[in-house]
Amino acid sequence: MSHKIIAIVGGGQAAAMAAVALRQQGFNGELHLFSDEPYLPYERPPLSKAMLLDENPQRQPILNADWWRENNVQLHLGVTLRQIDRTSRTLILADGQSYRWSQLLLATGAAARPLPLLDKLGERCFTLRHATDAERLRGTLLPGKSIVIVGAGTIGLELAASAILRGCRVTLVELASTVMGRNAPAPVRDYLLNRHRQAGVRVLLNSAIEHAEAGEFLSLTLQNGETLQADALVYGIGIVANDALAREAGLETANGIIVDSACITSDPAIFAAGDVAITRQPDGSLERVESWENANNQAQIAAAAMLNLPLPEKTPGWFWTDQFNDNLQFVGDMQGQTWLCRGNPDDGKAIWFQLHDGKLIGAVALNNGREVRALRKLIHSGRVVSEEALCDEGVALKSL
Repeated sequence: MSHKIIAIVGGGQAAAMAAVALRQQGFNGELHLFSDEPYLPYERPPLSKAMLLDENPQRQPILNADWWRENNVQLHLGVTLRQIDRTSRTLILADGQSYRWSQLLLATGAAARPLPLLDKLGERCFTLRHATDAERLRGTLLPGKSIVIVGAGTIGLELAASAILRGCRVTLVELASTVMGRNAPAPVRDYLLNRHRQAGVRVLLNSAIEHAEAGEFLSLTLQNGETLQADALVYGIGIVANDALAREAGLETANGIIVDSACITSDPAIFAAGDVAITRQPDGSLERVESWENANNQAQIAAAAMLNLPLPEKTPGWFWTDQFNDNLQFVGDMQGQTWLCRGNPDDGKAIWFQLHDGKLIGAVALNNGREVRALRKLIHSGRVVSEEALCDEGVALKSL
């Protein structure tokens, strides 16, 4: 090729922010973005909250239309990609059109992991991954309606809170013995469980649906024999990466496109970022981080790698969830067993801390968003800190 062409496939955070990063980092060549949705790339976190709760919900574009035009990014929206041809370095669309590329970034995201037992229930069974899902679900979450939510991860809890706020009666069914078991420490899980129960959510732990039928109401039989009646059901039990095109193109995949620390796939001209990417760690294990911030970070990393620039410095992981009127922000390592607490969660404001060898390695801020920057800096610094100072609300965190 006489000049460099970069193609981005995807319509979410990683795809949009990769376009931004490429332009910011000096790429002035031909840049294309392909998405199967007909909209400008939009924010996904509001789908379980603002898109369900606001009086006039709107998709929130990551970048306005002017940005794409001013930065000369060619948008191909509402298109279906049929094939990635690595030999000729072309993308082939379902309508037969083909587009050449020098480098390719796949940010195709993920779909809800299917549950055939529940999918057979038809239109009253929902998952939530796209704006159209939220628009359809909103019309069902009406006052007095009985809603069953399967899965008590982050998305399940956010949906339960939104459904309660819309006046629904909510039952939350979770196979595990706790809520948010994958990504929250024990004291935070306990807080959230109590918060939901106090708000009126019926939480059924160690429970699974064994039989489901659709009649006037949905009839859902649990393993213990109890039958739940519901107007609608929503489930979220994990994801399936949208890696089919990559797999068919011969890239290395494992429920995700396998990448290295620079977001490079098994083909050095192809990169992946966001929920579809799964990173091979130094010990050979595979790790996926499903968060808004990780999509942003990997977009920056992939752009730098494409342009042979230094990779951005790694920072402590961060994600957040909004449930009822609570904002919880998670920074760093969530896996430890021993957590300290600053403040009183019962008063709606607290910070939990995890130390290792005297160094702060993880923290969760409950309605303490202003402290998150200081927490990230403290974790990143690796400094030894005093337990007493951390837990003393009279000591400013930024002073540590």
